[in-house]
Order: sequence, then structure tokens, then C-alpha cells
Amino acid sequence: MIDSYKHKGLRKQLIAVIKEKGIKDENVLAAIEKIPRHFFLDSSFIEFAYQDKAFPIGNGQTISQPYTVAFQTELLQLKKGEKVLEVGTGSGYQACVLLEMGVKVFTIERQKSLYQKTKIFLPGIGYNPRMFYGDGYAGLPAYAPFDKIIVTAGAPFIPEALIQQLKPGGIMVVPVGDDIQTMITLTKVTETKLVQQEHGSFRFVPLLEDKADGK
Repeated sequence: MIDSYKHKGLRKQLIAVIKEKGIKDENVLAAIEKIPRHFFLDSSFIEFAYQDKAFPIGNGQTISQPYTVAFQTELLQLKKGEKVLEVGTGSGYQACVLLEMGVKVFTIERQKSLYQKTKIFLPGIGYNPRMFYGDGYAGLPAYAPFDKIIVTAGAPFIPEALIQQLKPGGIMVVPVGDDIQTMITLTKVTETKLVQQEHGSFRFVPLLEDKADGK
């Protein structure tokens, strides 16, 4: 896999686009500029890699629109060394952005074929999050609590298990809704006090529950 001057130039153009759309966090922009997004797409679709659009990756899933990745990452207000749970590994692109931000990433994927593919692919391009196959609604209680939690698929509600796994002072970013989702940040002020804020409408693939089909 080659990351050429042309690809790097296209990434610079992509950064200009998402900056224009309102992303201000320089660390987020630097992370996205560093990651070769074309590695995550089939070689026949490389010309789409640096457009600000979501793209199918199989299994009914997509690699998220770069602006959406940047938007969710910015809302997390990450600090280096924090422990972050990502629900919905997908292609692994968001996990790579988080790793470039200097945090420890625990990521869970519900679709077995996608999990197996990404588990091999990410270390091959130099990224090593802790990866798990399982039900995202249940989170990873054995590794909790987490400083931050990011959900990268549309959830009909905020799973209680994830709220429990968030540290006091922590932030969860989750798109909530069925067809169109509202981006929500949930700040756990104390064990009993939660503050919820809305950040506009987005469209995500649905967060899948349980592992019954084993796919």
C-alpha cells in the first residue's frame, strides 16, 4: 500500500473542507491529515477516499464521512493517555483517529467477519487498538471504567450499560434515533448526575444488538 504525495495533497484538501464546516480542534485535524484513508477502501474506489462522504465497506456498514468522524472526535474533548471505548469498530478508521490523538483505545465490533478483517488489517498499517468481538450495547465491563465512550452507529436509545461504564467526569458521544439520529453528548458529572446536550442531526447505520447470527 502506497501513501503518495498525491494522497497527502488530497488529505490537505480534505482538511480544508472539514475546517470550513466548523472543525476547530487542531489535534483532530492533524490526526485525520495523517491517516491514509485510501487504505480503508477497495483500490478501485481510491478516488472517493478523500471526498467528505461516507462509503460502503460491506456487511451493510460504512466508513464514516470524515467530517462526522472529526465532529464526534472533537466532542469527546480528548486528553492524551485517556482510556476510550469505541462501540462499532467498523473499518477501524475512527479507532485510528483516536490512537493518533494519543489515547488508549478499546473497540468492540458486533459483526464477526468485519471484526476478523479489521483485526488483521489495522496492525498491518501500524495501528494497534485493543479489539473485541461482542455486543456493543453491553460495552466492555471487564475493562471499565472509561474516560470517554464513542458510539459510531445509530442507537435507538443510550444503553444503560455504557452509562455505567463511564467514569464520573467522563463524556459519551452517541447518535440517538432510528432513521435520522441526533448527536448527543452525555457528561457524567457524578455517579448520579448526567448532563445531556444535543449537537444536530446525522445519519448512521444502525447499532446492531446481540450476536445471534455470528456474522
